[in-house]
Amino acid sequence: MGFFNENAKLVKEDFQETDYLDCSEDLRIQKNNFGSKIWLKKGKLHDDFREETEIKMNKEDFDRAREIFNSLGLCTKIKWLRDRKQFNWDEIKVCLDYTKGYGYIIELEKISSEEEKEKILEELKQKLEELKIPLTPKEDFENKFSYYKENWRNLIEDDNSI
Repeated sequence: MGFFNENAKLVKEDFQETDYLDCSEDLRIQKNNFGSKIWLKKGKLHDDFREETEIKMNKEDFDRAREIFNSLGLCTKIKWLRDRKQFNWDEIKVCLDYTKGYGYIIELEKISSEEEKEKILEELKQKLEELKIPLTPKEDFENKFSYYKENWRNLIEDDNSI
């Protein structure tokens, strides 16, 4: 955090409540300090590259969107409660997250074209090396996410740090 406070621009601080919906796609609804949204992420969870489609809404629309999805049988299968600090660092979006019951995550993101994606991935890996942060193996993320998926209700109740 200290590094980014000194070397990057704080863009925003946010609290996010995200529901992953129980369906075959990665469909989510989220309410945060600034509004709410419905979004679909294509590809597999934890892929290096994912196409996203978003519909932004007013913050007040979150509960109505959840109600509509629930009435269609798309109920919440996982809930994230996340504190996020977003920075702009060398034209890279950096998110420092604390997710209740899950822990801390750093995410580096840069929007790219299909042709540039491998080059951008290498740039982001280089930035992690500069920070002396090893890239977490996908298997570790999968294991942690699977555990969270099975236990999130108890984990968000037991963790009083937010």
